[in-house]
Amino acid sequence: LAVKDPTAVERANLLNMAKLSIKGLIESALSFGRTLDSDYPPLQQFFVVMEHCLKHGLKVRKSFLSYNKTIWGPLELVEKLYPEAEEIAASVRDLPGLKTPLGRARAWLRLALMQKKMADYLRCLIIQRDLLSEFYEYHALMMEEEGAVIVGLLVGLNVIDANLCVKGEDLDSQVGVIDFSVYLKSDDDIGGKERNVQIAAILDQKNYVEELNRQLNSTVSSLHARVDSLEKSNTKLIEELAIAKNNIIKLQEENHQLRSENTLILMKTQHQLEVSKVDVEAELQTYKHSRQGLDEMYTEARRQLREEAQLRQDMENELVVQVSMKHEIELAMKLLEKDIHEKQDTLIGLRQQLDEVKAINVEMYQKLQVSEDAMKEKNEIISRLEDKTNQINATMKQLEQRLQQAEKAQMDAEAEDEKLKQEYVNKSENLQNEFSQKEKQLLQLETDLKIEKEWRQTLEDDLQKEKETVSHLKTETQEIVNLKKEFLKLQEKNKQLKSICEDQEAALQELASKLSESKLKIEDIKEANKALQGQVWLKDKEATHCKLCEKEFSLSKRK
Repeated sequence: LAVKDPTAVERANLLNMAKLSIKGLIESALSFGRTLDSDYPPLQQFFVVMEHCLKHGLKVRKSFLSYNKTIWGPLELVEKLYPEAEEIAASVRDLPGLKTPLGRARAWLRLALMQKKMADYLRCLIIQRDLLSEFYEYHALMMEEEGAVIVGLLVGLNVIDANLCVKGEDLDSQVGVIDFSVYLKSDDDIGGKERNVQIAAILDQKNYVEELNRQLNSTVSSLHARVDSLEKSNTKLIEELAIAKNNIIKLQEENHQLRSENTLILMKTQHQLEVSKVDVEAELQTYKHSRQGLDEMYTEARRQLREEAQLRQDMENELVVQVSMKHEIELAMKLLEKDIHEKQDTLIGLRQQLDEVKAINVEMYQKLQVSEDAMKEKNEIISRLEDKTNQINATMKQLEQRLQQAEKAQMDAEAEDEKLKQEYVNKSENLQNEFSQKEKQLLQLETDLKIEKEWRQTLEDDLQKEKETVSHLKTETQEIVNLKKEFLKLQEKNKQLKSICEDQEAALQELASKLSESKLKIEDIKEANKALQGQVWLKDKEATHCKLCEKEFSLSKRK
């Protein structure tokens, strides 16, 4: 007879004990109730068996005082391999009552069972055998195929909901002894096979529904990310609108200053003309000898007055253009504010709809655990979803109608701008008539004026002052040109804001498409549930071949 390897025998015994403990825990939990406490005996036996499995083949590490042999070392590696295990490791380290590494390992196992991720964590360890070789011998259970089988058996524990209090327990001083009397066969086990088959079918259906719910949760998280990005873009648009409003207020203040300066210049010129008229009438009779020199001076004065009149007309035309452009800017800003408010309302509606979709997913998960009576409630929920999609389509149509109304408002504003232009043209014609009347008065004064050389000097001084006013007007025209440049920059910013608004509309369309996809997934769930109603899970003896691929079933493939 061939001598068997003692380590292989140990691995086989531990594998059989793990099978018995997991099977007994699931059966007792389904009969007793899904939620289990820490005092439940089969659960305590399961943790003892898992300790023995993890301790098999551990290498002895030398410490400063003695030799150390604990399972906390390999379990601490899971934190690096699986990022979601960081919370468990941090909470285990923060527990106040734990002093030994073995107590931390026991607390880690209990928290992993409550999270329903013990199988996932241990699977990450088994894959990384190079790292496990630092802690285990080559013949250890975790390094061989038996470890993979135990990890597969642990997947079935996701059915159980464990409510364990780790904080108050004394996990450091517990003694791990396996109670073999629990696993001895009795007559009740033979009669409960049919019930176990039914429970297995229900568990398979529940696992399928959990996978579908995980996929739906991932789609909902992506939609949340899109909504957050849209909120950030909206805040940026609001800040840019505030900056544009401040620039418009500054331009309006500068326009008021220019108008006040123009009125002061007109008052000064009128006052000077009145003073000159009084002086000329007083000295008409006394001075009649120096016409020829004065004629030349007056021709120059007339020419300069005409140039000033032309400059004033140009200034008034530019002011009219600025006023019209400012009206257009104000209208555009109001329209942008309306669009932003409407989009914020639509975003709020989409958030509410996402919350409702979440609530519906939770209801679907709860109702799948119930029998055929829950199918009627699911049909009602699906009809509600269809109503909500119809409401979303109605809101999209209302947005299109609002856009059409905004375009009509722009047409009305353009008509009002044309009316204002006509009014400014009429005012300019009235000013030209006034200038022509003043020129006639000057012609009448030319026939009567006779002034000596002293009066020439006074007129030359006045002409120099007028030249200074002309230079001042030129500087003001340059400032107006700079204002035009700033206005062009504002127009470019307005175009950028419009492009951002179009991007937001495209994002809203993408959200609507994602909602339609979630609706299709809910219909798929409904069809899958209908397909599962009439089917029955066959026994292992009857199901020998797969009906799709026609291959033979083994124990692992059947599971």
